[in-house]
Amino acid sequence: MDMKIAILGGTFNPIHYGHLRTAEEVRELCGLDNIFFVPVNIPPHKYTHKLAPAGDRTRMIELAIQDNPFFMLSDIEIRRGGVSYTIDTVTELTGKGYRVSIVTGTDQFNSIATWCRYHELFHHADFVVVKRAGHATRKIEECLPVELADKFWYDEAIDAYMNSFDHRVTYIDTTLLDISSSDIRRRIRQGLSVRYLLPPEVEEYIGANRLYRD
Repeated sequence: MDMKIAILGGTFNPIHYGHLRTAEEVRELCGLDNIFFVPVNIPPHKYTHKLAPAGDRTRMIELAIQDNPFFMLSDIEIRRGGVSYTIDTVTELTGKGYRVSIVTGTDQFNSIATWCRYHELFHHADFVVVKRAGHATRKIEECLPVELADKFWYDEAIDAYMNSFDHRVTYIDTTLLDISSSDIRRRIRQGLSVRYLLPPEVEEYIGANRLYRD
C-alpha cells in the first residue's frame, strides 16, 4: 500500500505555529503517514515581499519540525530551481509511490483554476481544503469548470467529494491560529516581540542571522 502523505507548500517566510498546528491536525484527521513541508523556490503567483534565502527558509523549517517524527522537510522545489509548480512536485512524488494529498486553504482552493495545469492535479492527488476565516467555502462547481466539476460527487460515508479518477477533496476545520508570516516580518522590522508566534528555535535563528530587518 502506498505511503499516504500530504504536501504543505508555501514560502515559509518564516514558518510559524499556524503552519505547524494546521499540519498536525490535517495529519491526524486524515490518517496520513507524514506531512511534507515543501518550501517554494520562486512562487508562481506574484509575491510582493522579499524572500529570505532558500537555505535560511529550509533551515527554519528543520528547526521547527525537528521534534515531530511525522513531519518531513522536502526541498524538492528548491532543488528543481526556477518557478515552483505544484503539478511538477505531485508528479515527482507520485512517481516514487506516494499517495499524495495537497493541503491548501479555502482562499487558495477557490482560485484553483489559476494554478498551472490545475486540472491534472485532480488526476494524481487528493486535496485537503482547510477552512479559513473570511473566505467562503465554495462548492466544487463554483471552483471548477463544468466539464471537470461533473466528474465529482459527494460521498456521505467519507464526508468528502470523490471524482472519477479515484481522488477526493476533503474540507476540514482546524484550530484557527490567526498568525501570518507577513505580520511576523512587520514586527521584526519594527523591533517588536514575535514570541509565541513561532517556535523559539526559529525566533533565535532569525535573530542570529538578522533576517527580516529591512
